[in-house]
Amino acid sequence: QVRVVESGGGLVQAGGSLRLSCVASTSGDSITVMGWYRQTPGNRRESLGTIFADGRTFYQDPVKGRFTISRDNSQNAAYLQMNNLAPTDTGVYYCNAQTKINSFWGQGTQVTVSS
Repeated sequence: QVRVVESGGGLVQAGGSLRLSCVASTSGDSITVMGWYRQTPGNRRESLGTIFADGRTFYQDPVKGRFTISRDNSQNAAYLQMNNLAPTDTGVYYCNAQTKINSFWGQGTQVTVSS
């Protein structure tokens, strides 16, 4: 079983930055891929990007150049650095952690960007 916990959300002004953290607590399972997602008001949950255990990252177009994902394998942690935030980035941000056979979600953290 894997427990995923996100933190770091909050209120920020447009143009500002936030750094979200995600920690996956396991009972021995290895975490392969970790990903960040968000659900903005009225929309479905969408992928922002993923990071593999070897550090390779992939980003979705809406966040390329503004958001950066990093990872600390020793802590089973992933981070989402968000820069130049806009009100349209407001939403609940989720972390997903995958093992070889399963996928686990955190409870989400709220990000609100004021104009």
